[in-house]
Amino acid sequence: MITNFDKLCTELEKQELEATNGVASIATYAQLLAIYLYQNDLCNAKFLWKRIPQNITSSNPELMAIWAIGQKLWKKDLAATYHALSAYTWTEPVANIIRALEEKVRERAFNLVGRSYSSISMDTVVLMTGLSRDAILQICRDRKWDIHADGVTIIPTPPSQPAPLHTSSEDQLFKLTEFVSFLEN
Repeated sequence: MITNFDKLCTELEKQELEATNGVASIATYAQLLAIYLYQNDLCNAKFLWKRIPQNITSSNPELMAIWAIGQKLWKKDLAATYHALSAYTWTEPVANIIRALEEKVRERAFNLVGRSYSSISMDTVVLMTGLSRDAILQICRDRKWDIHADGVTIIPTPPSQPAPLHTSSEDQLFKLTEFVSFLEN
C-alpha cells in the first residue's frame, strides 16, 4: 500500500513528461489525476484533464469517474463527492489513492465543522461527511464534541491550532521586497 503520494506524484509527472509521443499510459493519467485530487490541487487536476487526449478520456470510464470526483470537489459539493467516490469500482493502483482521498476529504469536512460552527445539525454533518448517524456519534465522542439533549444538534469544539511561527521583521521585509519586485517585473 503506497502512502507517500508526493513521491509517487513526482514519479508520475516525470513519466508523463517522458512518455513517447507525448501521451502517457491510462494508468499514469488515472493515478496522477487521483493524487492531484488527494492533494487538493484542483487546478493541476483540471489542467491534467485538459492535457489528456480526448480519445483516452472518452474511452476510459475510470478516468471519467475520477474527473467526476474532481468536478464535485471543485463545486465544493461534499454529498455528491462521497457519492462519486463510491459510485465506481476502482482498479487497484487507483483504489488505494481513492480510499486515502475519501479519508482526507472527510477529515477536511470535520475540521471545517470544528472551525466554522458553534452548533450544527446532525443531518448537515451526515451530508458533509458521508457517514451514518452512528458513525458520526462515535466520532463526536472521540473528538469530545457535545451532542445536545435532543440528539439532533452537535456542538463542535475547534481543532487545536499550532502555535504561529514568528518571523523576524527582517524576514518579513525580505518577503515583501521579493513580492514587490515580482510585481514590478
